[in-house]
Amino acid sequence: MPSRTHSTYAASALPDAPVQDLASEDRIYAKVTRRLVGFLFLCYVFAFLDRINVGFAKIGMQADLGFSEAVFGLGAGIFFLSYFLLEVPSNMMLARFGARRWIARIMVSWGLLSVATLFVQTPTQFYVLRFLLGAAEAGFFPGVMLYLTYWYPAQRRSRVITLFMAAIPVASILGGPLSGWILRTFADSQGLAAWQWLYLIEGIPAVLLGVVTLWYLDDSIADAKWLSPAEKRLLQQRVQSDQKHAVAHKIIDALKSPLVWLLAVINFAFLAGITLAFWMPSMLRGAGVKDTVQIGWMVAVPYVFAIVAMLALGRTSDRTRERRWHTALPGLVCAAGIALMPWALHDPMLLMLASVAAIGGNVVANALYWNLPTAILSGAAAAFGIAFINAFGQIAGFASPALFGWLFSLTGSAAAGLGILAACIALGSVGALLIPARSVAR
Repeated sequence: MPSRTHSTYAASALPDAPVQDLASEDRIYAKVTRRLVGFLFLCYVFAFLDRINVGFAKIGMQADLGFSEAVFGLGAGIFFLSYFLLEVPSNMMLARFGARRWIARIMVSWGLLSVATLFVQTPTQFYVLRFLLGAAEAGFFPGVMLYLTYWYPAQRRSRVITLFMAAIPVASILGGPLSGWILRTFADSQGLAAWQWLYLIEGIPAVLLGVVTLWYLDDSIADAKWLSPAEKRLLQQRVQSDQKHAVAHKIIDALKSPLVWLLAVINFAFLAGITLAFWMPSMLRGAGVKDTVQIGWMVAVPYVFAIVAMLALGRTSDRTRERRWHTALPGLVCAAGIALMPWALHDPMLLMLASVAAIGGNVVANALYWNLPTAILSGAAAAFGIAFINAFGQIAGFASPALFGWLFSLTGSAAAGLGILAACIALGSVGALLIPARSVAR
């Protein structure tokens, strides 16, 4: 794939832009970020919360419904199978119908399906609802990645992406203690089990936010009534100028490019780490922590460190224009933390410390990774390529929990699955360094 032309960021370097000092331009982009990214951040908090609350629900579901580790692993992972199958079509629909309507559709449908999970009684019902939940949510994340390219040039995108993806650790920081509190407070209340209340309480906000999306979100800069004409012109010129320094690719170019396939494989490796979110509550319980609220707080700790690291590295990545090492190093930290976990499965404090490196590193690597494909892809390939790369990664979201659960049932321990997971993420980190620096040096 042809590389992009490197350009130094400065207002004077854009001949068709109005003369404007950088401080004023920063204020305009800060206004856009407050309006759009803040709202999308909130949406993603509840999206991710609905995705991972099954890890806490697992504690009660296994006791009440008799699900084995293998059943739970397949059910947790099958979400990503439908996500994989429908992600590219969903992103193409967003490009056709607009972000406002499509993101609203996604949020309402996934919220309703998350609530419906409280009625699960059999493994088949669990599989079906997890499959439908993945189908409903497919397209949200890659759709937002595409949507941000409509508003921000590449030079400003790293901090915005990391700010948006900070929703992942925030969801886990809030969701861990909240889920633990719900499980303890609503046990056998009003005829529902605690895990049923968990799905109900954490699913309703997504439905409400979906309704709000219809009137709050704008499809493009031109539609934004909260921007002045001068602000719209500047933002449009920045995005247009950014595209002048990029080679426009067709959809077929994305599929033919070894670089796009490498990006997809790296994403696959990093997304395999979602398995940790599904099993950490039960691993901590197995290590001797019995109180669900305490488990919730312990699960939240790695995400506090992740927020600080991802925002700091996002800033240095933009300042230095370096993307590959900023992606690889957190991935290697993650792999090292997972590799230590088998020796900590009976020590809750040591297990939590290992999870700081493992989960924190994985969250940061996943966030910084998206600076690579969004810097490389443009033109018609952007909508398809971003969705394809993320969709390919969702195969790991299906395969990793399913394999982990099967190995757990087979061996009676999480050690074998953790070893394979550490190796997978280490290889993905090395893969990030194989991307030519010139491809992302913008």
